Formats: sequence, structure tokens, C-alpha cells
Amino acid sequence: MENLIAQARWVIQLGSVLGFLSVGIGAFGAHGLRAKLEAAGRMDTFETAVKYQFYHALALVLVGIITQLLANNPAALKTLNWSAWSFVAGTLIFSGSLYVLCLLGINWLGAVTPIGGLFFLAGWALLFWSVKS
Repeated sequence: MENLIAQARWVIQLGSVLGFLSVGIGAFGAHGLRAKLEAAGRMDTFETAVKYQFYHALALVLVGIITQLLANNPAALKTLNWSAWSFVAGTLIFSGSLYVLCLLGINWLGAVTPIGGLFFLAGWALLFWSVKS
């Protein structure tokens, strides 16, 4: 039981860190990188990366809270764990590829971004499934 609570706390902390970074990265993009992003026509892309990172930071916090609420349901906990990892992978691949695309201009990364979107979809489906029964 303590291991599950520790895991839930870790997921909430990870979501908190990703949320913190979303605010910092968003502010840096809006102020420190605005000229570079606008010159490259990438301001909207950068903002999309920040928004999706922030949404899924909140999703991780939600998964951590639900994990604590369903601590007596082993099947739900396993699915919630997969949901959390899907949100993390989605954030790294989706938002990460867009950040690199915006800052370094590596255009082929645009082809990788939808894989992150698939991880986001999986995370939400797994979250639904975890509380289904």
C-alpha cells in the first residue's frame, strides 16, 4: 500500500514539475524567444507545444489523485500506471519534438509529433478504462 501511495505522489510531483516547466517555457517563448519564433513563423507551433505540455501535466496530477482514491483496486492501479507513462511519453515526444522543431529548425521532427499525440490518446483511453469498473 505504501508503494502505491509513493507512486501516486511521484506522478503528482512529475505533473507538478511539467506544469512548472510549462509556465517557464511559455514565458520564455513569449518574451525571450518571441522575435526568433515570429521570424521563423513558429510562434503558434511553440504555443501548441506549451499548451499540450500543460494540459498533460494537469492530467498527471489527476492520475495521481485517482491512484490514491483507487488504492484498493489492483487492476485500476495497473491501468493508471500505464496512463501516466503514456502522458509522459506523449509530452516528451509531442511537445519535445515541437520545441526542437521551433528552436533548431529540424523539420523532419514534424513527422514524429503525431506519435506523441497517439500516446496522449492512449493515456486518456487508459484513464477512462481504469475507472470503468
